[in-house]
Amino acid sequence: MKSFHAKYSSASVLLCFCISSIIAVVVISGHHFDSPVIISDSKQDRYTPLWIPVVQLRSKLKGAYHRLAISDDPSSTIQRFHSNDFVNQTSLVNFVNLSSSQEFEPPLNQRHKIPKRKASGEQKLEQGLARARASIRRAASSPNSSSTPNDDVLFPGGSVVYRNPGAFYQSYTEMEKKFKVYVYSEGDPPMTHDGPCKDIYSIEGRFINEMENGAAGRRFKTENPQRAHVYFMPFSVTWMVKYLYKPLTYDLTPLRNFVSDYVRMVSVRHPFWNRTLGADHFMLACHDWAPRASEGNPLLFNTSIRVLCNANTSEGFNPQKDVSLPEIHLYGGTVSSKLISPPPPNTLRPYLAFFAGGLHGPIRPILLAHWKNRDKDLQIHEYLPKGLDYDSMVLKSKFCLCPSGYEVASPRIVEAIYAECVPVILSEHYALPFSDVLRWEAFSVKVEVSEISRLKEVLMGIPEEKYGRLVENLRVVRKHFELNQPAKRFDVFHMILHSVWLRRINLRIA
Repeated sequence: MKSFHAKYSSASVLLCFCISSIIAVVVISGHHFDSPVIISDSKQDRYTPLWIPVVQLRSKLKGAYHRLAISDDPSSTIQRFHSNDFVNQTSLVNFVNLSSSQEFEPPLNQRHKIPKRKASGEQKLEQGLARARASIRRAASSPNSSSTPNDDVLFPGGSVVYRNPGAFYQSYTEMEKKFKVYVYSEGDPPMTHDGPCKDIYSIEGRFINEMENGAAGRRFKTENPQRAHVYFMPFSVTWMVKYLYKPLTYDLTPLRNFVSDYVRMVSVRHPFWNRTLGADHFMLACHDWAPRASEGNPLLFNTSIRVLCNANTSEGFNPQKDVSLPEIHLYGGTVSSKLISPPPPNTLRPYLAFFAGGLHGPIRPILLAHWKNRDKDLQIHEYLPKGLDYDSMVLKSKFCLCPSGYEVASPRIVEAIYAECVPVILSEHYALPFSDVLRWEAFSVKVEVSEISRLKEVLMGIPEEKYGRLVENLRVVRKHFELNQPAKRFDVFHMILHSVWLRRINLRIA
């Protein structure tokens, strides 16, 4: 059994290398394909793309991987892969670079001889996504179009927190009308179809539960996999750590093996993984070790959509295909009643900034070395002194410091948003959640690690008028970071799905 896994892993690694090369060529030759959906303000972003290239996956490539995925002898499969499917790399590249406009078209005098084919289910899905892409592009380029939202509750005054309110609203509307998710039934609780619903990794279980059992999830979930745009693998990395990991060994092999076995199982039982090399599949996990667990299958790591709290771009997180998941700490299963009911807008906040936390990771020691108990305006503590309440300190501070710990994500960001305390992002290589549609600079402050020694100067230098706008914008974006039960439009559950939707509509399967 171990020998089989080793061979299969080697085959997967080799295939992954080939596919990565293909995708690199596709991205470089991007002019051959439809442009990606852009959610930007032409005046401010100057056509900043969504960072997701439109990719075509061709049937010949699908067939090659299908044989690789289900063969009982990986070594012989690799041989067939090289000798039978692709004579050389050039032919493979030329094959993948073909766009729809370059495909064979008969002369005019012969076209009447070719009967029209009825569109297949897959083709109908792609045609629907093409129409959605077109409508979003129109909304993005026409700020005064009918698709521009006029709801002052959802989008007050065309708020600057959105890259392009019209494009976002149109995309969200298209998602509500069209998007279908198939949830694999394989696996048993607790490590599949279940997850933590309280404490620091709560969003993992909350999403799985809502997707499988919630009213909002039922709206998007389909029991017919042929109608699905994406396929969700509902395993919980947090529960894998709880039930498979041996404490203090730091050996994550059991986690990777579980992920590998799960992908293997769905790829053998269903045709959908092999059809796209996993590009239209997604996983969701908030545990710090989720990226390393996803290494159990190279295609999952490199090709599938990984929805992760630990969105570290220096460790393989790819914003072109992966989704950054906000970390929401639910103490006892709920948000602190103090944080969800911040004081009135004009309430005095006596402290300039606040942080309390342990010396985790490379950034916090620098912060505490410079500012711990050094300045009464900057309430920086390793351990909160007796008599002080954490939530009360957040509500009394204008800025809340959110330094990364061992990993890049921090639940302090969402807590600060709830409390209308402007988040100060102290992190490196962190892809912030929902950056496809949100302008984080409109409701937070980014301070480079090299500037920590000047932290007070930087924060004091923010004009009061700008600070007021930052706080106002926090009230606008708050709904996008709220966990509701049942889920509500535009809340965090729907924003996660929208992020997956954006990546799917920019993936063209031919």
